[in-house]
Amino acid sequence: MKGLLALAMSAVLSSALAAAPVSQTTAPIHFADLNWESGSLITEVLRLIVEKGYGQQTDTLPGTTITLETALSKNDIQVIGEEWAGRSPVWVKAEAAGQVVAIGDTVKGATEGWWVPEYVIKGDAARGIKPLAPDLRSISDLPRYKDVFKDPETPGKGRFLNSPIGWTSEIVNAQKIKAYGLSDSYVNFRSGSGAALDAEITSSIKRGKPVLFYYWSPTPLLGRYKLVQLEEPAFDAQAWKTLTDPNDPNPRPTRSLPSKLSIGVSAPFQQQYPQLVEFFAKVQLPIGPLNQALASMSEKHQAPREAARAFLKANPDLWKAWVPADIASNLSSSLQ
Repeated sequence: MKGLLALAMSAVLSSALAAAPVSQTTAPIHFADLNWESGSLITEVLRLIVEKGYGQQTDTLPGTTITLETALSKNDIQVIGEEWAGRSPVWVKAEAAGQVVAIGDTVKGATEGWWVPEYVIKGDAARGIKPLAPDLRSISDLPRYKDVFKDPETPGKGRFLNSPIGWTSEIVNAQKIKAYGLSDSYVNFRSGSGAALDAEITSSIKRGKPVLFYYWSPTPLLGRYKLVQLEEPAFDAQAWKTLTDPNDPNPRPTRSLPSKLSIGVSAPFQQQYPQLVEFFAKVQLPIGPLNQALASMSEKHQAPREAARAFLKANPDLWKAWVPADIASNLSSSLQ
């Protein structure tokens, strides 16, 4: 009888532990506050699931890509919702030291590069736009088209719209300008934010003006307009190292490292929250629905949190594959 009672008590205790929150601490999990559309949307999707599904508090801390990766390596923040893993020297060094971990392969079909509107090359008869750079194919062709993309503040030079200062891609693009021999023909123009970059590109396209810019996917912009990505040499790992190092005086041309988007976590987080790590590893965000959600967020001027709730409500079959049934039930109830 005592054996049966002990067994029953053990079963009750095991059940209670299985249903317990992911952490016994009340301290919130610090997420990186990413300042681009897809990063902010993905961050809020993850936070809602962690909060409403797993019952764990979260908050966000702002910073540039580099400062946030540094903070992750020190466990000052615990999660970066959209990590382009392996791109920055900060990440590579921290990963090699076992301080950070890239979890999953969250967005298939992500890309980045240098772009121009299609009408710059092909024209647009419906809008009365003639081709201005009909033979433009690759970044190496750009010197002869500097007058097409002329900088309004620097006579004799074109303008290239780079990422905001503090993004890893801003360093890479600045080095690419040197590597492709564009320093004498193009101004490296850095926007103040992702929103400012979007605004300048969108304004130029709506007015039918030529514009040369860095951009990436997943984003609403690439799905909204007809754009052409300029060609670059095949990826070369050694050349890539020269592009990610802002102090390398002789950068070499190459297309960027093939894109892999993951969820970046600190090593202590990986140890402390195995249930959340298991969830993060299953996250899959198809590029189509994600771009649609981003477009809707942009057009409706939604806050990322609001857009994330709408995304979760519209795609239950997607996220229910990421989490156990009891967690899914918690989240479903909160979305009603």
